[in-house]
Amino acid sequence: MTKITAHIGKELYKTQIRSGNNTIIADEPKEAGGQDSGLAPRDLLASSLGACTAITLRMYANRKGWDLTDAKVEVTLQWDEEKSKTVLTRKVALFGTLDDTQRESLLKIANKCPLHKMLSNPIEIETSLG
Repeated sequence: MTKITAHIGKELYKTQIRSGNNTIIADEPKEAGGQDSGLAPRDLLASSLGACTAITLRMYANRKGWDLTDAKVEVTLQWDEEKSKTVLTRKVALFGTLDDTQRESLLKIANKCPLHKMLSNPIEIETSLG
């Protein structure tokens, strides 16, 4: 089980996020009252999908011995308030000497990254005071 700790003091809206030995900063943009000193929370969600996709592609290509020299994953996140729906759009660019069959396989693998699976299925959030 992953444990993340988010801590916010009095500084608007800078939040320190920790997982094990790693720390990152989340913040809101200046136009939302923050200092823009880190990614906004919704950007962190989209970046998690992008990173997971890129890592999954790298692992698969390495295991297959394919010449994937780079993979660029672009993710946009939109909240459709009318439909109460989140839409994540992902564009994958693959670089290296890859044939069409390899490219198609990598595209299918992108949909199998762990975060894609999590976000594509029901999510339950339980909240309590600690």
